[in-house]
Amino acid sequence: MNTLVLASSFTDVKPGLIIWTWITFIVVAFILRRFAWGPLLAAVEGREKSITNAIESAKRERAEAEKLLAEQKTAIAAARQEAADAVRKTQAEMEKFREELMGKARKEADTMKADATRAIAEERAKAIADIKGEAVKLSIAIAEKLLAEKLDDAKHEALAQQFVADLGKKQTPQA
Repeated sequence: MNTLVLASSFTDVKPGLIIWTWITFIVVAFILRRFAWGPLLAAVEGREKSITNAIESAKRERAEAEKLLAEQKTAIAAARQEAADAVRKTQAEMEKFREELMGKARKEADTMKADATRAIAEERAKAIADIKGEAVKLSIAIAEKLLAEKLDDAKHEALAQQFVADLGKKQTPQA
């Protein structure tokens, strides 16, 4: 029977217990409101503000990062353009230098060709003069042997002049 008594006492309505439960609830609610609720709300509000500030800070930093990224992209594009311009300028300068070098080389080659042509002409004239001189000596030697007499210097000179003149008429140099 004891088990029945306990079961019935749990479900029984007791007005005194209800009043004391309400009084205890109100006192605990008042104490919590007075001492715990304010600091809890302040902590929650502080946390909410810090989260809001963190979100705003993240938004500002993201905007700043996007701005810096755009500036970096612009700077990279400008650097690429400068590099391309520098390459084009260098190529143009190299082409100009090559043209100048080719011009100098052509001028130097023309000068060397002219000098060589002049030297050849001088050597040719010298060789012709040497050949004429040798021909004169040979002619005199042959004439002396044929005539078997010694000519004096005046006759010798006149005979050489005439021989050279005759040689010049017979053999005209070809250029």
